[in-house]
Amino acid sequence: MRPTGRLHLGHYHGVLKNWVKLQLEYESFFFVADWHALTSHYEETRLIEENTWQMVIDWLAAGVNPSSTTLFIQSKVPEHAELHLLLSMITPLSWVERVPTFKDQVSKQRDRDLSTYGFLGYPVLQSADILIYRAGQVPVGADQVPHVEMTRELARRFNHLFGRDEGFEKAAEEAVKKLGRKNGKLYRELRRSYVEQGSEESLSRAQSLVASQGNLSLGDRDRLLGYAEGSGKIILPEPKALLTENPVMPGLDGQKMSKSYNNTISLREDPDSVTKKVRTMTTDPARVKRTDPGDPKKCPVFDLHKIYSNPATQAWITEGCMSAGIGCLDCKGPLIEAILQEQQPMRERALQFEESPDLVRSIIAEGCEKARTQARETLEEVRAAMGLDYRSL
Repeated sequence: MRPTGRLHLGHYHGVLKNWVKLQLEYESFFFVADWHALTSHYEETRLIEENTWQMVIDWLAAGVNPSSTTLFIQSKVPEHAELHLLLSMITPLSWVERVPTFKDQVSKQRDRDLSTYGFLGYPVLQSADILIYRAGQVPVGADQVPHVEMTRELARRFNHLFGRDEGFEKAAEEAVKKLGRKNGKLYRELRRSYVEQGSEESLSRAQSLVASQGNLSLGDRDRLLGYAEGSGKIILPEPKALLTENPVMPGLDGQKMSKSYNNTISLREDPDSVTKKVRTMTTDPARVKRTDPGDPKKCPVFDLHKIYSNPATQAWITEGCMSAGIGCLDCKGPLIEAILQEQQPMRERALQFEESPDLVRSIIAEGCEKARTQARETLEEVRAAMGLDYRSL
């Protein structure tokens, strides 16, 4: 996530709630993408550091647990930059130019000069962010799937160019023998079916077969996975997009909640401020008087009720609004209560981190070191594959 400062409820419902869930199911890495912030806001660096710390506090307040996941700052793990550089050497220019979000940002942000090398290459940096941890799955919305697909293509291209070490086929055949007679025969049949006929089902079955073998070393497993595709050693595994539902959180004016529209409620906003914002929200324009019936479909307040209120409450509001049985302040009451109830534990968790900034820095420092350890391991293999390890030095 780019360091844009304090987060709002749109970030919570769109991303952070999912992070809290995923951290219990996977080994997860969540990082502050400060280099990515520079790709489009390189002239606005003054607030990056403060925005970073405030954003991390919001993560922790939302329930992201540093004991269950790894939290770090991108620029504190320079291996991201080195892999980005190495991948850029093999990335066709047409690949980055065709990324939909690249064209979209260029057309939308006409007030910024995005004709920079950094902005053009940000999809490759994003691929390096993923591949440096050999991520199996990347949680994204549908609009980010093309980035993951490009990452897969880059991994495939890298493995094809640099994954054939001397004697690979002989080593792979030795690894096949370790599967046992029955599984070895099945593996060869599945491999032949994929290589000769392009059967994706056979490749998937071969990969599952290899993954189920607990007696294989990591090197043998990589060889067998690469050999199944008829290529070489898999140095950079191809990640998959873990499609997640990113609901559009309505703002105070009915548009998408965004700082650009000045229609947000911050995660840690003061209860009095939240109450005032909701109470002064615009409602159905047709309800000029208390006795005028309204239409919830035309009311921004009801859009928020769809997020926060149960079906019974929504039904009560719909009936009361259309019959003029309740006023707009009556409608807003349960919404204010629900938002404040959701925010209360976040405010409480945030307080300990606000009062102990050294604790936040310690969490990030530990996460940076953990991330660097994994990143170094990947980069050592990448350098070796490219002939850049210089072991004699």
